[in-house]
Formats: sequence, C-alpha cells, structure tokens
Amino acid sequence: MKSVIVGTAGHIDHGKTALVRALTGIDTDRLEEEKRRGITIDLGFAHMAMSGPQGEVRLGFVDVPGHERFVRNMLAGVGGMDLVLFVISCEDSIKPQTREHFDICRLLQIPRGITVLTKCDLVDDETRQLVRMEAEEFVRGSFLDTSRAAMVEVSVRSGEGLEKLRQELARAASEATQRDSAAPFRLPVDRVFTMKGFGTVVTGTLISGQLRKEDEIEVLPLRRRVRVRGLQVHGRATELALAGQRTAVNLAGVAQEELERGMTLAERGLLLPTRNLDVQLSLLPGAPTLKNHSRVRLHLFTSETLAEVALLAGDELHAGESAWAQLRTASAVACAPGDRFILRRHSPVATIGGGVVVDVRPMRKMKAPQRAAMLQHLTAAGDEERIALLVARRERRGLSLPDAIHETGWAMSRLQTALASARQSGKVHHSGELLMDAATLQRIAAELCSAVERFQNANPLAGGISKQELLEKSALDREIFSAALASMAVAQKLTVSGEQVHLAGRRLVMQDEEVESKRQIEAVFAAAGLKVPALKDALAGVKIDRMRAQKLVTLLLREAVLIKLSEELVFHHKALEDLKLKIRACKSTSPRIDVARFKELTGVSRKYAIPLLEYLDREHVTRRAGEDRIIV
Repeated sequence: MKSVIVGTAGHIDHGKTALVRALTGIDTDRLEEEKRRGITIDLGFAHMAMSGPQGEVRLGFVDVPGHERFVRNMLAGVGGMDLVLFVISCEDSIKPQTREHFDICRLLQIPRGITVLTKCDLVDDETRQLVRMEAEEFVRGSFLDTSRAAMVEVSVRSGEGLEKLRQELARAASEATQRDSAAPFRLPVDRVFTMKGFGTVVTGTLISGQLRKEDEIEVLPLRRRVRVRGLQVHGRATELALAGQRTAVNLAGVAQEELERGMTLAERGLLLPTRNLDVQLSLLPGAPTLKNHSRVRLHLFTSETLAEVALLAGDELHAGESAWAQLRTASAVACAPGDRFILRRHSPVATIGGGVVVDVRPMRKMKAPQRAAMLQHLTAAGDEERIALLVARRERRGLSLPDAIHETGWAMSRLQTALASARQSGKVHHSGELLMDAATLQRIAAELCSAVERFQNANPLAGGISKQELLEKSALDREIFSAALASMAVAQKLTVSGEQVHLAGRRLVMQDEEVESKRQIEAVFAAAGLKVPALKDALAGVKIDRMRAQKLVTLLLREAVLIKLSEELVFHHKALEDLKLKIRACKSTSPRIDVARFKELTGVSRKYAIPLLEYLDREHVTRRAGEDRIIV
C-alpha cells in the first residue's frame, strides 16, 4: 500500500487539529497543556487509509502548531511532508502565520497541497465568497494555485465539504510521488520517549529507504551504533517500515537521555556529521537584508541550530535574491546534498529564507570564486558528472569509496552505476576503494616515470630504484602511488621487479672491467664465509675507482647477493643460509644457545657473533630469552 505524509499548515485557531480529527477520528493534541489551552503546541500525529483512483493509500498526518511562538515546532514536522492541507479560516482570512507557513512550504518545495477554507458555516455567504477570492489571489502562481490544486470549503461542525475534501485528498495522495524505499535509510527524529517494558523509543517520518527489526543503524550526529529492537507503523507492530511512513522505533543500545529531537537515524556509514555546508540560499521578498557573516537559525528537517552565513560573493544579500553561501553551524548536522532547509532571523525570530544543500563536505582553502563555480557545476551535474567532479577536486589525494558515499548520500548501487559510467568515459580511475581523477593519475604516473629515469641516469650501475625510495621521493599516499605505478606497468613504461622499479626495456649495461670487479667483490665475500673483511679491504683489490666499486656493492645488495647486517659487516647470502641450517641442526642436541656456544660453533669473535645472533632473531631462527637464545 502506498504511504503518503500529509501535513497541516496555517495560522493559530484556524481549525487544523479539528480538521484532522474530523478526517481521521484521532485527536492529535496529546499534551495536557494543549487540551487545557485549546491550542496545538507541539507536533501531533494521526493516520488513516483511504481508496484513491490508483488503489489503497495510507495517510500519515502531521499536525503542526500555528502560534508564532511555536513555529520552531512547526518546522520540525514540515520537512517530511508529501502533501499539505493549507488551512485558512473563513472567520479570519489570511493572518501572519498563514503567510509565514506559506513561505515555509514554498521554500521547502512541498510538491502539492489542498487549500482548505475552514469554519465556512460561521460566516455569511458574502464573507465566505470574499475569503475565497482573497485565498485564490494569495496562492496564485504557487503550488497551491487553483489551476492545479483544489480549494475546498469545509465545516467540521456541520460536516459540509468533508466528503469533497476526502475525495480531493485521495486524488492528491494518489498523484504524490512514492518515496524511494530503495534509497539509503534516513529518519529524522521528532519525538523521544521511554515506554515501560520496551525502553527508548523515537518517532519520525521515514524519508527514504526501509528499516527492519533487528537492523543495526546509526544515530547522528552522535555516531552511535544501535539496534532496532522493535518497529511500529501507525500504532501497529511490524517487521518492516518503508519510506513515507510515520514510524516508531524501539532502540537498544542507547538511553533516552542521550537522544533528542533533531537527531537522525541513518544507515551505518551513510552520513558524516559536519559543521560546514555549502548551499544555495534564497531570501523571501520583504525579508531584511542579510549581511555577510550574519548569525541565523538553521532548520534542517527536525534539527535546529545557530549558523553563520558566509556569502561567496558580495557583502549583502537583498530581499528576493539568491546566492551561493557557506553555513557554519554551531552544532554538527547530518544531511545529504539536495536536502532543503529554512533560515530564520536570530533576533527577532522570523523566517527570512531557505535553500538547498549542495555540498556536505566542502573543500578547505578554496577561494570564493572557485567554490561558487564548483557549486554551480555540482547543482547542474547528473550522477556521472557529479562523482567525477567530487573525485577531480581531490586532485592528488583521491577519494575513497566510503567518502564518496558520505559526499553523495547515495546507495552503493547508485554510486557503482555512476562510477561505471565515469570509468567508461575515462574520467575516473577506480582501484580497490580508491577513486582518482584519471587525468591527475596520468600526470602522477608520468612524474614517476621521470623520477625513475632521473635516478637511472644518475646511477647507471643500479638496476633501478627501490619502490620505497620512489614512494618517499613522490610524497604520495601509498594507495595512489601503487595505482600510478600499476598504470605505468600496464602501459609498459615501467617494469616492477620485486621491490625494484626500472624503465621498461632498460637494462643494466656494465663495462668489462665493471663486470670483472663485481665478480671479484662477490668472490671475496663468498670465500670469507662468516669472517668477512671490512668493506674497504674487500674493495682494495678491484681495478675500478672507489665510487664505482661502491655502486657495485649497492647493486649486489639490491640483488640480495650480499646482505648488510651493519655499516661495517656485509655477508654473502650463501654464508648466512648455511648459518641458518647449522643453527637449526643444533636444536636436536640443545634447544638453547648462548653467545659463548655460538662463538664456539661458528669460530667467530664477539664482533661478529652479536650482529649475527640479532640477524637470526629477525629471521625467526632464534628467539631471545634473557642472555640466551631459543632455537625455534
């Protein structure tokens, strides 16, 4: 069954609550003070099912207060509405909160509604007709224009017009777009309470996705993981709640005192709390001039916080104008691109404008003109272009898949579809969890090629540069370095041999005397066994100059023919392999060995014994236990 959220809007005492009660049979005034004073103070909720032109429709009603002192409560309920019953009393016609609620509905772009002229039985026909004409003029050109939306006169006392209103409500609800249950789950919290025997319960409108009993979800901005112990939709227990339904969620893992209206339940890892939002905002006609760095009240779904408005162009924004801006909030908020918000003046409190969130993770240190251009591109972009822009602006740092979800608010399936298109068009490189701008990655890869070429030109006797040294020279993130290196290997411009990188097709070329000297140096160390000479003595007999001889030693070390244990001690790999075999063979007679026994076994002095024993520890042949070693 299709689920639609219907909200009320209008001035105090214009009959919103009585209208909902007449339609549903439910009194939405639940607080004692509301019943005593006869006014709605906080949000009230009701529900009903009805038959529409396209089948059964389940309606969830959110009744909002009309008093100017409780507009903040009204704003906590209006964000999830699919359809509004805009109420104007025939006794009073259009009043201040009529205008403010109307402005709020338009700023939030509520898609459809019905204008309801209440208390029509309390005025004469002439007044009734005059109020209707005023209302038609008031809503002209808006989503409530009578050319596209119904205007119904009703009396809850006599029942006049209620049947027609039900018909129009059924038609409008059938035309309403079904919220996306396949999108990521989000539920802004509008009530928090405790039920005996159940524990902590929160309620809200499930604005997207679906929620199941036993799901693990996240409370934002707390970033607390909780479990769904139980679910109710319109007062009935259920295993599954879908987008567009009023939902009560029984939570395990969090106390009532830790939660409050304005928090959001969301799919784990979907959103990151932020204090900076790049937005497009608009001021209402007649609003006071908004100066740069003004403080305002930001209303985003059920949340409210103070914010500073940093305009990206100019020092002022005038009534009726729109601008790019950054909102810097006093407390963290959790939202996604495309979410709409309301701005109210800090003092005296009044609605002045609103807008849409464009970027939830704005780049730092970006100049205002570039930031405005980025927001313009993001606003106009489709999915493929948007992900390409988000990746490209990260330049040499790249964007991880989890961060891409945070910055888009998309489900993984939608993100993967956009990425597939961006990869196919050559805009984005995707490796593991890393997303890189393809053009930037190619520039980085070319830089690595140049670095390898410079190294090999400066070190003709080196077979190449080690990956670690190349990484350190590049100052890149390891994952980006690996992706760039892999792309050059695929392009056959670089060759990676173990831990060494060299230009593809470039081989080490040595002169005859260098070949002979290399053989001679290796032979010296091979013959020495564990009693190796000092490096300077080993190089004394070669025919080439000392600098080239040192490079030949470096080459032998890179090839792992020689192994350096300290600045003074270099051994042939065969001697060390033989040592490992000899020590392991000793385990059959005694599993422990000390320095004295090691010296006796190998015939070396303490100068050699200590570095060799430490080498065996590193190779996991032995393990130190006090002054002894245990052969493992």
